[in-house]
Amino acid sequence: MNQAEVTKLMSQLRIAVRPRHRNLKNMDGPEGRLNKLRKTVTALVKHERIELNYQRGDEARGYAERLISDAIRYGDCHKPTMEMADYWLLEKQLVHKLFKVLVPRFAEYKVSATRMYKAPKEYPGWYRKRAVLELRGNPYPALLPNQSNNRNLLHNVLMDEAKKDYRREKYAEIAAQIGQDGSAPQQVAVGNAATSEQQPKAPQPQA
Repeated sequence: MNQAEVTKLMSQLRIAVRPRHRNLKNMDGPEGRLNKLRKTVTALVKHERIELNYQRGDEARGYAERLISDAIRYGDCHKPTMEMADYWLLEKQLVHKLFKVLVPRFAEYKVSATRMYKAPKEYPGWYRKRAVLELRGNPYPALLPNQSNNRNLLHNVLMDEAKKDYRREKYAEIAAQIGQDGSAPQQVAVGNAATSEQQPKAPQPQA
């Protein structure tokens, strides 16, 4: 079996997983760390947008992506997938949401199911990187403004028309100034020719 066929045996994450150290210490050790990640994945599936520490959100995002990817790939009749959903989702009614709501939503997606943004830092206070982790297609307002349709808003249409009027007036002034500058040398040349004709010619000596 070549490598191309091996990649079809498992789900492929659509996010970049960078090999870096994460400072996720927990008093209960690795078990406490996993429990905190399970709570994060459960909150993400339930609320579809959460704000949390950047390090925990970055790690929990990979587990959420894998959970949704396997649910899309294998469905709710696959025993290992159901066991994984039962492990990561602490609230069992969210298993139904995973397969009946999120799977149809992300089945045709060509990008990742989650998005992550850096949140503003708390000041004054203890410095800690914050982030916003959300599922795509959530019912909340977008965090980033949509610039695609802003030109159709009324005040932007009025501003565009005002800019056109201003440019039209400026172009007219520049054209009039260029016309005056072009006609001035001609008038000077005509005036010089007239003065030269009015001056008497010097008498020429006779032979």
